[in-house]
Amino acid sequence: MINYFANNLWQMWAIICVFCLIIELSTGGFFIICFAVGGVVSGVASLLGVDFFWQVVVFAVSSLLCIFTVRPFALKYFRNHQGPDRVSNADALMGRIGTVSQTIEAGGYGRVAIDGDDWKAESENGKEIETGARVKVVARESIIITVSEVQ
Repeated sequence: MINYFANNLWQMWAIICVFCLIIELSTGGFFIICFAVGGVVSGVASLLGVDFFWQVVVFAVSSLLCIFTVRPFALKYFRNHQGPDRVSNADALMGRIGTVSQTIEAGGYGRVAIDGDDWKAESENGKEIETGARVKVVARESIIITVSEVQ
């Protein structure tokens, strides 16, 4: 049994690698992925017949090297690729053009479709905007957008 375990340590390293990749998907900090890289390198060392103690050393060294060399470049490229003032989520709606999907009542609310999403909307000037009109998002308050009609 011990001999079987010693000959198949690469499977343990593969499981560690996959587990780390799954955790990385939920965190996105490019930190846990370095341990996945260490698992791959240790798995290769296992297949080459390296003793378990040295596999652990290889795992630790390769993970640390990845943390201090690869991670800073990954963070720089992926986090700042579109600039430091990049907007996301609902803030990215500002200035977007949409179509009124439900008439925006005068002084009330309606619905606007933007890229397949339907948003509760109000008119910027309080006037009615008919269904099918093209509008531009000029403001957002919580989940309600304020729009102006585009000519």
